[in-house]
Amino acid sequence: MTAQRKLGKATDLRLALLKNQVSQLLWNGKLETTEARAKEVQKLAEKYITLAVNTYQDTVVVEKQKVDKAKNTTTTVKVLNDGPKKLAARRKLMANLADLQEARQPKESASEYKLRTKTVRHPLIEKLFNEYAPKFDKLAQESGQKGGYTAIYKMNPRRGDGAEMALIVVL
Repeated sequence: MTAQRKLGKATDLRLALLKNQVSQLLWNGKLETTEARAKEVQKLAEKYITLAVNTYQDTVVVEKQKVDKAKNTTTTVKVLNDGPKKLAARRKLMANLADLQEARQPKESASEYKLRTKTVRHPLIEKLFNEYAPKFDKLAQESGQKGGYTAIYKMNPRRGDGAEMALIVVL
């Protein structure tokens, strides 16, 4: 088992840093950081994407009763809920990733923004399950290979202190 890099930080600071950097990587699709940090971020991001890929199809159809008090009627509505494995994965991801929110678009009013983001409570988690998981599952079906969701590209050293920089990208 490989040792975890300490990155010159106390444990709580290091974990917070990695949590935020992994969240930013998954939200934006790329992240520029030092090479050592990039390697740690890559390990975590690969685990989280794999968790999403393995559980994103676990859904259950549930029938719920909808009561209309004005008309005094009851209707049955079919709702798609998370299965037990997907729910556990969603909770683990929510515990280990920062809760990033949608940014307001330029020239978008507050009411339009509220309406657009009303149904999505955790956009990063939804992005993992709705975008990344199907994409990488399809690639795994075609090539027969799982993993390799991210890539690290080395860059020139940082100007101030000469730290080795790297760009990590979700493929």
